[in-house]
Amino acid sequence: MRISLFHGSGGKQTRKLIEEVFLKHFKQSGPLEDAAYLTVPSRQIAATTDSFVINPLFFPGGDIGKLSICGTVNDLVVSGAEPLYITAGFVIEEGFSIDNLNKIAQSMAEEAEKNRIKIVAGDTKVVERGKADGVYINTAGIGTVKRRFSVEDVHPGDAVIITGPIGEHGLCVLIEREQLEVESPVKSDCESLYPLISPLFEIPQVKWMRDPTRGGLATVCLELCEDTGLGMVLFEEKIPVREEVQFLCEMLGFDPLYLANEGRALIVASKEKADEVVELLRKHPSGKKAGVIGHITDEFRGVKLITEIKGERFLDYFEEDPLPRIC
Repeated sequence: MRISLFHGSGGKQTRKLIEEVFLKHFKQSGPLEDAAYLTVPSRQIAATTDSFVINPLFFPGGDIGKLSICGTVNDLVVSGAEPLYITAGFVIEEGFSIDNLNKIAQSMAEEAEKNRIKIVAGDTKVVERGKADGVYINTAGIGTVKRRFSVEDVHPGDAVIITGPIGEHGLCVLIEREQLEVESPVKSDCESLYPLISPLFEIPQVKWMRDPTRGGLATVCLELCEDTGLGMVLFEEKIPVREEVQFLCEMLGFDPLYLANEGRALIVASKEKADEVVELLRKHPSGKKAGVIGHITDEFRGVKLITEIKGERFLDYFEEDPLPRIC
């Protein structure tokens, strides 16, 4: 079966779609009200919203459903919050396969359950054929703040840490989109960061976090330097990049520093606590390749990369998005 415009009419077909796809996977019960009533055991909450328009919808390591949950969870986690609730809005194209919609909803449900998060509200809209590239998903996430991070706490001498190899999501989506034949397949790093990152909430010397999605590691580093008025030194040889990712980037003309990630975090911690932070990250399977990749400085503004041959280059923003529709 496929989506028809009647599924977006608000009538019988809309109700049937909600019951047979979304309620089935998201395990909602009771009457369908216009709002969800939530209990938030905190004086302070964090809220985020995001939209997902990735092409293709399915890729090695995930799909738009898993991505929508991971992306929302990760924005809360790097803000020092424990994710609790997510809402999801779907813009579905006429003719889209209901089987594929079920797969997407199931991915969302599985990822939410893994993180003990409830999908508490949703909405569906159907647009004419050719108007939505299959399906778009908009989410909102709510969590309780366990620890606040601020750029104001970042100082010269602080260590810059990455939780794992970079560039995998962006390159994976490119390969699938262009149907490139490669000997070494690349899998997206699409993953929820809460199990990996939450132990760091207890370390006061962890000062700031961000997940380097669109624009990659380089863009997040540049934004941090702009916000602090400080500089950053990165060491190319210390930045983890899987061999197959590095090889394909060189062949295709991409820089892994600018490719999107969906399961990595950039962390700034005091120099004295950096080794302890890395050791803690490496105890989790997703943090095995975590490491210190640079430090903060007040000797200049911007991001300087020390290359493997000991050369220097300053990183800059890309004028155009080299890989649109990546998340």
